[in-house]
Amino acid sequence: MDGRFPNNLTIDLVFDKYCDTVYRLAFARTKNRFDAEDILQTVFLKLMKTDTCFKNEEHLKAWLLKVSINSSKNLLTSAWMRLTEGIKDDYSADVPENTEVYSLVLGLESKYRTVIHLFYYEGYSLKEIAQILNCNESTVKTRLSRARSKLQSKLKGEDFGV
Repeated sequence: MDGRFPNNLTIDLVFDKYCDTVYRLAFARTKNRFDAEDILQTVFLKLMKTDTCFKNEEHLKAWLLKVSINSSKNLLTSAWMRLTEGIKDDYSADVPENTEVYSLVLGLESKYRTVIHLFYYEGYSLKEIAQILNCNESTVKTRLSRARSKLQSKLKGEDFGV
């Protein structure tokens, strides 16, 4: 057992419990399954190397999400991404929540995709999202409102059952 993790969790159990969460967030930010898989590996390698003692499972999950966001931000702003042209990826089969609405979410800018994902798919409050993103709660509220507005305009006239 590793004393850094709460509730006698081991790295294997943490991976089993949170790998889908980390992958979904990485995918929501990158819109690419290969990049999301790389981020997943990066996050869990960082977890294995960290000296952080986690207070509880919420602290652990928030740490994983924060590292996922930072890792995807590093990837998306890297020289590699700026200097290469990505392969057109048909991500419809890879969408964790394979719905037409989630496909529209993936069409939003990264800052809007992130707050939508954390709020609706991970169930975080505005305050918790602000802590994870290291920004003001009002910024999160504004981004969420703008994201909803953008989605509403895309859905206008369409019947998606929402």
